[in-house]
Amino acid sequence: MNRIFFILILAGVPLSVAAALLHWPAVASFIIYCVTIIALASYMGRATESLAIVVGPRIGGLLNATFGNAVELIISIFALKAGLISVVLASLTGSVLGNLLLVGGLSFFIGGLKFKRQRFNVHDAQHNAGLMIFAIVVAFVFPEVFSMTLNDQESFTLSIWVSAIMIILYLAALYFKLVTHRGVYAYDEEKGENEEQETAEWTKSKSILVLGLATLAVAYISENLVHTFEEVGETLGWSEIFIGIIIVAIVGNAAEHASAVMMAYKNKVGVTVEIAVGSTLQIAMFVAPVLVLASVFFEKQMSLVFSMPELVSMVLAVFLTISITNDGDTNWFEGLTLLAAYMIMGVGFYLL
Repeated sequence: MNRIFFILILAGVPLSVAAALLHWPAVASFIIYCVTIIALASYMGRATESLAIVVGPRIGGLLNATFGNAVELIISIFALKAGLISVVLASLTGSVLGNLLLVGGLSFFIGGLKFKRQRFNVHDAQHNAGLMIFAIVVAFVFPEVFSMTLNDQESFTLSIWVSAIMIILYLAALYFKLVTHRGVYAYDEEKGENEEQETAEWTKSKSILVLGLATLAVAYISENLVHTFEEVGETLGWSEIFIGIIIVAIVGNAAEHASAVMMAYKNKVGVTVEIAVGSTLQIAMFVAPVLVLASVFFEKQMSLVFSMPELVSMVLAVFLTISITNDGDTNWFEGLTLLAAYMIMGVGFYLL
């Protein structure tokens, strides 16, 4: 798989530059940009993981918070710059739905076909459940309700405060998990699932170099990708909301999604849950607030006010995921249930 991604980068980056400079048809350019970003994202993920191992868990946690969803953050920043607020909000919604329902569902389904019962740390599941309820049900619903009586500027001010508080709480959650309570809730299966000493794939200098170059390439391609949204939408009959919820969300997290499924297939479903739920928390408590704060510097400011379909779908996804994962045990049927929910929501957003 890594060799395939390397070949895609070697071919995709020059083709992306050519597509941008020669103004190739929007749909063709869109496909090239998406495939190249997915390949680059895989290398960014590998570089971040290697760095996190080299520098230790404390700084590593902050690195994962910063670069774990870097691709989507970069795409969203350029979309903000272009004034595509609805696309940004939709991509945030799509990431939450994709991580919880698509990734979680597909991983549990694939893993459950091979293993009748897969178990993971119930303490982590319950801890993450509380954070998801805070991030989605409290921090996202609250601005939505108050926006009904506030003007645009007041809604944005409220969103600034909510964003600042969410970032602080997210950093506190990292400190709790990686420092003060690291190993306190260690989970041992019957066979024994103890912490293993991880070995970095790349050296520190190589990881930094790869991360830097890949980030620059993603930034360049993402800016061009954003400019294709309108024409691609008109050509294929896709709305901005559908592009954000399905396309941008999947492109931004594709490499991470593949890792989650592979971990479940290897019966390391605890890692799968950490990827799916952890990435969701990064999106809700770190990426979304950062985008709100970043929008201060653009012509159009973004408030944390989602459309009602987006908000309802995220809340339902959170409660469905919690009901399935809160017992620390899963199987293929529970995975299929999550996938069914994602398909229902996907059809609904396509028809909007």
